[in-house]
Amino acid sequence: MAGRLAGKVAIITGAGSSGPGWGNGKATAVLFAREGASVFAVDVNGTAAAETCAIIAGEGGIAAAHTTDVSSHDQVRAMVATCLERFGRIDILHNNVGIAVVGGAVDLPEEEWDRVERVNQKSVFLVCKHVLPVMERQGGGAIVNTASIAGIRWTGIDYISYYATKGAVGMMTKGIALAYAAKGIRCNAILPGLMDTPMIRHGLPDAYAGGDIDQMIEKRHRQCPMGRMGDAWDVANAALFLASDDARYITAHELVVDGGLTARCA
Repeated sequence: MAGRLAGKVAIITGAGSSGPGWGNGKATAVLFAREGASVFAVDVNGTAAAETCAIIAGEGGIAAAHTTDVSSHDQVRAMVATCLERFGRIDILHNNVGIAVVGGAVDLPEEEWDRVERVNQKSVFLVCKHVLPVMERQGGGAIVNTASIAGIRWTGIDYISYYATKGAVGMMTKGIALAYAAKGIRCNAILPGLMDTPMIRHGLPDAYAGGDIDQMIEKRHRQCPMGRMGDAWDVANAALFLASDDARYITAHELVVDGGLTARCA
């Protein structure tokens, strides 16, 4: 039976993983390929992107790895051109890159603010800037942006740049969705909650448990109403739904994937 993305071409940014295990982009790339998509796997770490593609190829899927800093206009333009040369079209775009740097309004260095803004926010703008004209020429497409519940509420961690940029991704999603709705292009966002992915092991332990990763993991589990964090596959399944024709009448939506966390008062 054909998969839900059969015949589609999907660009996934952040398709590698920042460490051992399954990051959101890596899981989404593999799941999209399992559902029939040809995947253009983009990451600033070319080795990580190649590892994801090797998994897809090992399962009989189609994928190509591409190394790109998606905060660079020239590199993004070249990335989109390369995808078109390889696959001929772009049906799905999943903007998934993101970093978190702990620091508040006073103590966060300006250069760190700028770095987080480039990676988390500017990258979404640049990739959409170059992919939207392609989708418009084709008569449609689906964009899925990874935001965060940190874009809509305080999470207990003082990382002001993360709150600001993820909130911006949510509003960019709505703006793009409404500007392109009549052109057959849908744009939605996923707002993950506390997730157990390799990303949280780089930078967040100090904010939670003085550098103790095991204590950080346990504390994050306890914070979740379901008693456990989600994982990359929870995000990947949400991305699959929003990218597929099952969500053909859904646009400008922020899909919260948090095990009920944002519904709780305390």
